Amino acid sequence: MGELKAYPEYKNSGFEWVGDVPTDWQYTKLKRIASVELSNIDKKSRENEIDVLLCNYVDVYYNDIITSELSFMQATAKQTQINKFKLKREDVLITKDSETADDIGVPAWVEQDMENVICGYHLAQIRSSRYLIGKFLFYMLASTTLNSQLHSLANGVTRFGISKGDIENSIYLIPDVKTQKAIINFLDSRTSQIDALISDKERLIKLLEEKRQAIITETVTKGLDPNVKMKDSGNGWIGEVPEHWGVGKIKYFSEMKTGATPSRNNLDYWEGGTINWMSSGEINQEYIYHVNNKITELGFKSSSTSLLPINTVMIALNGQGKTKGKAAILKVKSTCNQSLVGFICDGKNLHYLYLYYFLKSKYRDIRGLVGDGLRDGISLGLLKTLYISLPSYDEQVKIVKEIVSQEQDILKTIEIIKEQISKLKEYRESLIYEAVTGKIDVRDYATERQETY
Repeated sequence: MGELKAYPEYKNSGFEWVGDVPTDWQYTKLKRIASVELSNIDKKSRENEIDVLLCNYVDVYYNDIITSELSFMQATAKQTQINKFKLKREDVLITKDSETADDIGVPAWVEQDMENVICGYHLAQIRSSRYLIGKFLFYMLASTTLNSQLHSLANGVTRFGISKGDIENSIYLIPDVKTQKAIINFLDSRTSQIDALISDKERLIKLLEEKRQAIITETVTKGLDPNVKMKDSGNGWIGEVPEHWGVGKIKYFSEMKTGATPSRNNLDYWEGGTINWMSSGEINQEYIYHVNNKITELGFKSSSTSLLPINTVMIALNGQGKTKGKAAILKVKSTCNQSLVGFICDGKNLHYLYLYYFLKSKYRDIRGLVGDGLRDGISLGLLKTLYISLPSYDEQVKIVKEIVSQEQDILKTIEIIKEQISKLKEYRESLIYEAVTGKIDVRDYATERQETY
């Protein structure tokens, strides 16, 4: 880190969010050093158009670098659109509309010319001039501080967007091209090192999560005695169980309740609400101590939703991504929407934590009952047919205590690793900001190493 010194002289940039900058750096509007085009090419395929591959919103949002190795969506476009929006090396693509203002201006850098890949809808394509290297612009936009000007210009209520004019008139700091190259080389090297460390830690988290799941599955399947004699449960869903365990339908040992959504068009059902109302996405918390929405007493009475007690075991009937089939535990009284089902255990034959861990162990099986497609929802009727393996209540308590003990150790380790990842990301962000605003002078970095850019 010894080479990370300051520039010899600085001047006031005139922008509070940038502060002082090297005296020979210039700041200018983007339109003076780059061209901006907003794509209007959607994902539909039309007759009499040419087959193309479409780089779309998610390709940019989830990738810093756009390469030919990505799995692009197939679509069609007119020849004029292809000529205008086909991707070229050094193009920078940014998100131009999204559900939140903070997701406006997310950048990705195009690594190579791509004759058959074009920029898709919801994106802006920025092509730099001889005064600006595209990857330097990418790093400027990757700095949250510099990118925040795009967030502030975004307009909308339920969906936010930014105009071509606002993008063109955004302000950027521009050193000479030689300095840009030095900064790119420095950041390429340092961020790749940081990214490798982050990837290693994320892989470790994945392994710990797999270990956690294996402990849960093994314990709710066989109990605490590794040498216990097993028997065929007589139910393919369950498989073998310890010889002294029973089997029964979950509905026999719990009350199952689903929810509903009061009309969104009636503000009297929502404004000033005091009754918790849980949505399906919140099931990803696993232990639900807080929900984002509340309904009024009138809204509660107007719908068929139920007020569920603390320790109700929740399961999602549908939802995007991994939501469908996930289980969670309510730690506050709450109502819920129609895409959730709550199991209120009887507390005599079925312990709520044992049911939670059992459902967690059967996550993939539950999803497999209806298929993994987003439209394939689980029904309440289907859940009523599910069986559970049942040790005695006392043994359930012992099983739960053992799982909780081992799970807590794993979760503490995961939390420590997540904090380390967060600090690495903060350091990465800080390094980019300091380099692209001239807070650190990295020009010697390029001369000490073979220049790669």
